[in-house]
Amino acid sequence: MSIDLAVIGGSGLYNFPGLENARRQSVDTPFGPASGDVVTGDFAGKRLAFLARHGESHSLPPHRVNYRANLWALHQLGARRVVGVNAVGGIRDDMGPRVIVVPDQIIDYTHGRFTSFCDVEGAEVKHIDFSEPYTASLRRDLLAAAARAGVPAIDGGCYGATQGPRLETRAEIARMKRDGCDLVGMTGMPEAALARELELEYACLALVANFAAGCGDEEEISIEEIFAHLAAATAEVPKILGAMLAG
Repeated sequence: MSIDLAVIGGSGLYNFPGLENARRQSVDTPFGPASGDVVTGDFAGKRLAFLARHGESHSLPPHRVNYRANLWALHQLGARRVVGVNAVGGIRDDMGPRVIVVPDQIIDYTHGRFTSFCDVEGAEVKHIDFSEPYTASLRRDLLAAAARAGVPAIDGGCYGATQGPRLETRAEIARMKRDGCDLVGMTGMPEAALARELELEYACLALVANFAAGCGDEEEISIEEIFAHLAAATAEVPKILGAMLAG
């Protein structure tokens, strides 16, 4: 099966709007079950595969997502280009609620996750080059597509991946800011590294749902406001991906 693009949906994106001739597939993997069925169909004249990272009912917290199974399933179905859609908090001043960012770097603060396909007994050990964690050509295509679709998107930024599911303290965000992080999220790793191990093209569409703790003017982070901002940003995703697939 030929898949032109695979999309991994994060919080707020549990199905892909506008997908035609949709077909659900359960994919067996050597790493256990994926987050759910992979839904394939036609979008913007191309074949698209969609997988909800947290499950379609948001039943999987970030640290319990089977990232290895998810990437393996998409790869097994023939995907070669993968866009991860991630809900994030903004640290940098210009990355406030409803802003869309295509980051170019990542710092991993997670722990206790299966971070490599090499963790399996007898597997070949691969030392991947991860100096540029996102595929440059796919990043460029996303940014160009956003411009054609009339959707503002920021080029570049460092994504700090935290463990979750709790939000971070002000001190943790202050440390991340000193480290050079512009965004904070809970699902960026090990997804990006696993995609690289499988030699997949991979890029991230980061949707800012809120300012991180101690950033912006917000004294408290309201979950209701987070999901309202996230819904607004999520509505722009099909426009960007449609423009990219249409070429």
